[in-house]
Amino acid sequence: MIKQKLRIRGMTCTHCEETVRGALERTGARVLKVSWKEGLALVEGGDPARIQQEVARAGYDVVDVEVLREDPGDASTPAGDAETRPTLLVIGSGSAAFAAAIEARRQGAEVQMITGDRFGGTCVNVGCVPSKFLLHRTAVLHTLQHPPAPFHGCEETVDMGALQKARKALIQTLLQEKYRDVADMWGIRRIPGKARFVSEEEVEVDGTRIRFDRVIIATGARPWIPPIEGLERVGFWTSTEALESPVVPKRLAVIGANAVGLELAQVYARLGSRVVLMEAQPRIAPFEEPEISAFLHEALEAQGIQILTGVRIRCEETSSSGKRVLCQEGYAPVDVDEILVATGRRPSTEGLNLEAAGVETDDRGAIRVDAYLTTTHPRIYAAGDVTPHPQFVYLASRMGQIAARNALGVARETFDPTLSPRVIFTDPEVAAVGLTEARARAQGYGVRSVVMDLEVVARARVEGRGGRVKLVMEEKTGRLLGVHLVMPRAGEVIFAAHLALRAGMTAQDLVDSFAPYLTYAESLRLAAQAADVDVHRLSCCA
Repeated sequence: MIKQKLRIRGMTCTHCEETVRGALERTGARVLKVSWKEGLALVEGGDPARIQQEVARAGYDVVDVEVLREDPGDASTPAGDAETRPTLLVIGSGSAAFAAAIEARRQGAEVQMITGDRFGGTCVNVGCVPSKFLLHRTAVLHTLQHPPAPFHGCEETVDMGALQKARKALIQTLLQEKYRDVADMWGIRRIPGKARFVSEEEVEVDGTRIRFDRVIIATGARPWIPPIEGLERVGFWTSTEALESPVVPKRLAVIGANAVGLELAQVYARLGSRVVLMEAQPRIAPFEEPEISAFLHEALEAQGIQILTGVRIRCEETSSSGKRVLCQEGYAPVDVDEILVATGRRPSTEGLNLEAAGVETDDRGAIRVDAYLTTTHPRIYAAGDVTPHPQFVYLASRMGQIAARNALGVARETFDPTLSPRVIFTDPEVAAVGLTEARARAQGYGVRSVVMDLEVVARARVEGRGGRVKLVMEEKTGRLLGVHLVMPRAGEVIFAAHLALRAGMTAQDLVDSFAPYLTYAESLRLAAQAADVDVHRLSCCA
């Protein structure tokens, strides 16, 4: 009797196994195995069309079917020539890599994943997950120490050992559930080690050569260290060391005031460090609107963070404090215990020997790709932070999916990051989507903008919080071109703004919408109203 191996998406527990088993048995098939952890079922007999139908009716999806040999002792070898199934080689194991691998399996391809030296990539190990973990925990600490009236603050302290233990436990749990288990469920073959191209048709991993037909490079990015005089000599942290440190330095200099620097500066300030934030540009958050940067600057200074902007620095050792940062713009020397360098990330392409494969990079080391994410080698694609595109995990995931479909020839899709939102998870949060006012004017738009402080938003008044909204609109039509926020929960509100821009909505469309009362999202509607009326003269919800 013919055996079939079914890849089933959606099973998450033993109850799911029993539900799927029942669905399969209703088809008349003999069920040999159902595993939610592996995401598969083995059956004998049964009509394939009815199997698909019954599993779907139970709430799950059959994403792949392999017909196995009739030999009952063999439950793994597909019938026919295995080489007829397309094979995709994925280099990397982060968000872009996993998105590409899963999409390739959906399309019926075999996938080999070269995992690199840090399985799971940056986000889960030393990026989004641990940084937001520390931001949340230190926000709780800050609230306990500085609660709103009429409550009195507590003298709470931090057990860094316990905090770091909890961080590690979270990371290990996610690595197991979202990476190792997922790879097993989808049948993604993992190859530990680092890849190196040896020709236009082969890569080498720890001395073993692998011949490829199609490749997706998704090796992510690494911290970039600028050439600051004396920095290497005195020693420094990158974001990795800052996230993993078992101690809190009494004095900390943070070089770089974009997302990573801002977030970690606030983390350590709330842990008890005296933080000095240094930025070479004239303002912090230099890629955001000036009105947004100015509000954040004031908020962070009010929380005790010293901010120096427009500075050029050098470092030296001192016998008394260990490390000294000297600014060339007339500021006094800054003596610190540690220096955190958060000046951006560069694509991780070193060691790949891309020249051997004819894959070109730009002056930052990013792999050159076209709109289809094809490199200068027609069968090699790239996705995620290793490309010149904005370095956001949700963009990396989308790129991985598109690159996989294009590489396998099942689609011809382009990647367009134009309306990708961005968030800085400080308190208050900063979020934006679309064009800044300056960029809109540079693109030839007639522009009208409105800036509104959050004092007119009831939720902000109830919580005693401040913030600011800026809308950038096309002057004649009122069509939204950009939305820029600094406020609590800005990262949640910006999704509504993203949808509004995707839909081509105008400011009047926002005015005519239903914004739930006592939410921060109401700020979008009020800011749109502020384009034509004085919102201070309106009643609540008017």
